[in-house]
Amino acid sequence: MSPILAGVLQLLALVAALALAYRPLGDYMARVYSSTKHLRVEKWIYKAIGANPNAEMRWPAYLRGVLAFSAVSVLFLYLLQRFQGSLPGSLGFSSIDPDQAFNTAASFVSNTNWQSYYGEQAMGHVVQTGGLAVQNFVSAAVGIAVAVALVRGFARSRTGELGNFWADMVRGTVRILIPLSVIGAIVLVACGAIQNFAGIHEVGQFLGGSQQWNGGAVASQEAIKEIGTNGGGYFNANSAHPFENPNGFSNLFEIFLILLIPFALTRTFGRTVGSLKQGYAILATMVTIWIGFTALMMWTEFHHGGPAFDVAGGAMEGKETRFGVGGSSIFAVATTLTSTGAVNSFHSSFTGFGGGITMLGMQLGEIAPGGTGSGLYGMLIMAIIAVFIAGLMVGRTPEYLGKKIGTREIKLAACYILITPALVLCFTAAAMALPTPVNSLTNSGAHGFSEILYAYTSAANNNGSAFAGLNADTQWFNTTLGLAMLLGRFLPMVFVLALAGSLAGQKPVPETAGTLRTNKPLFTGLLVGTILIITGLTYFPALALGPLAEGLAS
Repeated sequence: MSPILAGVLQLLALVAALALAYRPLGDYMARVYSSTKHLRVEKWIYKAIGANPNAEMRWPAYLRGVLAFSAVSVLFLYLLQRFQGSLPGSLGFSSIDPDQAFNTAASFVSNTNWQSYYGEQAMGHVVQTGGLAVQNFVSAAVGIAVAVALVRGFARSRTGELGNFWADMVRGTVRILIPLSVIGAIVLVACGAIQNFAGIHEVGQFLGGSQQWNGGAVASQEAIKEIGTNGGGYFNANSAHPFENPNGFSNLFEIFLILLIPFALTRTFGRTVGSLKQGYAILATMVTIWIGFTALMMWTEFHHGGPAFDVAGGAMEGKETRFGVGGSSIFAVATTLTSTGAVNSFHSSFTGFGGGITMLGMQLGEIAPGGTGSGLYGMLIMAIIAVFIAGLMVGRTPEYLGKKIGTREIKLAACYILITPALVLCFTAAAMALPTPVNSLTNSGAHGFSEILYAYTSAANNNGSAFAGLNADTQWFNTTLGLAMLLGRFLPMVFVLALAGSLAGQKPVPETAGTLRTNKPLFTGLLVGTILIITGLTYFPALALGPLAEGLAS
């Protein structure tokens, strides 16, 4: 079987699996967030944290819950790392330096999972399982909760109430993320991923010396790493490591886990607003972009540029032979079009255009299908921008799902889409202009610029993958990337929740003959075009200096 055919068959199998899971999971999540009943374990949690799950919140109270919980999480994870040397199960590792502890705490709480350390050489079992893995669950649950709050803003009218943050977060964790992760971990263990609490041990002799590995609860952390679109690896090699991702089947299964919840949430959206067709329109937009990027990535990585490419069947530099070009290309697109950031190959070693595709996927806002929750609310913001543009074209007040998109709504949406590009471009410019940050570069020229642009794109978009080649474990990068992650995660949430409150307070607008049908293919095409144009106008100059220049020169 040719490598190209193998890649296409993997893509078709992935689409079929996602299609089978789409309806049951989407409907189940809709029932979870609309239920008025609480499980016994959930009641225990509410009692422990002193929360009333039945109290409705307006958007400022909902936002305070998000920010307060996240702030406490950052502090807890920071202190856990700083005291690691005194904790049991630390495997003899010392405490983490302050700047790196801040960077890691900000990273995992913001669902970014950027790692400027070697996991197997820095973090013991307590920090890995009691700190990082816990944040993999709750940070994903926070993202889903914010998305659900925005969906309620469309579904409700003449009220400013958006639900209860504590109930939404706990339900997302207990009823959705934990059950899916248990199933995912079992499958990964069956594939060969490790699951233990073994200490450091030597593995064979290599070039006259021994190599040391430590065990860990890898399969369970790998499952939530992908399901929650987190991406932080137990080992430095991430999903390229055989303990995390043993074979071709586990590779395809991990891609399935990455895309599962973000795609299914469009069904939850359609069910909640009372129109499944609206959910299908959002799904069609996500699928169109995802398939297009995957096809483009496979084309550029399979494109032969010489005898070495012909023999290998494609651009195999930086890729695992057990996955091949097809499996690596599908994984790279899935992880950068979502906020996952896990890698099974080194994006820096992709072709010039291939590296640019991974970067552009993040710069779209990671909305196709995006992260758990963040992908849906990001796409809905883009839908609001699209109906606003359509309204300008025909001279009508824009409406979406029976809600008028007025001055307040469009200002909030505009602020949302401007935050992340501002963070990326300003931090990149500062790093390139100052004398110290550029010393962390391994490469010069266009590729070196791409390393820094990729790092800040990854951080501000809460992706977490790295272009490799950049030494990010410095005070400058640990601090600035940590700030980019926190600001890129929580500032947009402010505008999302404010928008949700504004929409929930409106009364429904009756549909007329002049209303734009947002459940039709025409709107899907308009939405895709809007996303590509906004991203292109924002990032094209920076991309031209980096991956485009490198690709054209090769």
